[in-house]
Amino acid sequence: MIDWHHIDTVLLDMDGTLLDLHFDNYFWLEHLPRVYADREKIPEEEASRQLQQRFHSGEGTLAWYSLDHWSEQLGMDIPALKRETAHRVQVRPHTIDFLTWLHSTHMDVVMVTNAHRKTLEIKMAQVDITHWFDRVVVSHDLDAPKEDVSFWQRLQAVHPFDPQRTLLIDDTENVLASAHHYGIAHLLTLLQPDSQQQKRLDTRFPGIHHFDEIMPARETTP
Repeated sequence: MIDWHHIDTVLLDMDGTLLDLHFDNYFWLEHLPRVYADREKIPEEEASRQLQQRFHSGEGTLAWYSLDHWSEQLGMDIPALKRETAHRVQVRPHTIDFLTWLHSTHMDVVMVTNAHRKTLEIKMAQVDITHWFDRVVVSHDLDAPKEDVSFWQRLQAVHPFDPQRTLLIDDTENVLASAHHYGIAHLLTLLQPDSQQQKRLDTRFPGIHHFDEIMPARETTP
């Protein structure tokens, strides 16, 4: 699926790509509604309905990814609540093997994430994988989400790469579409970002289940 001889730069998303998206889904869809319901003295179902209405507004914007934004909107300490459940943060299968292999190659490896800086810190306190990367880029630092083509333009300015020789792996198809529009030639998505949900069967971009599917076969000696 990937001819690694044609790749110089590998851009990797964090949530749903390197890390199991189940943590995020659990936090936003189960834990937070439970805490919100308790505070508001309302049923969890009503709390979930109210929160989902709020969450659907502004999806894909920088504010939508900001923990500070939601702390202000909901009057709750979202980073503190995330730390309460941070023990659920897990890397996806074969992630470490893949990063280890990439680290041994000539390729430039960059994490590109929409996650808020505080989210990154909370998760890396549990499963620090930052040392495998040549650079970690947070979209808030570039003042544009990855869904916006300007993100890739600004990334190019701070960390130059050849789009035709770059691979982006991301579980969000709007992000992949933005990267495609910018000119990044090699694009892959994840078919099961959340290990507790069904595998996605219909994606706009080529998909993999785990990284072992794209790692070169190891040579064996007789």
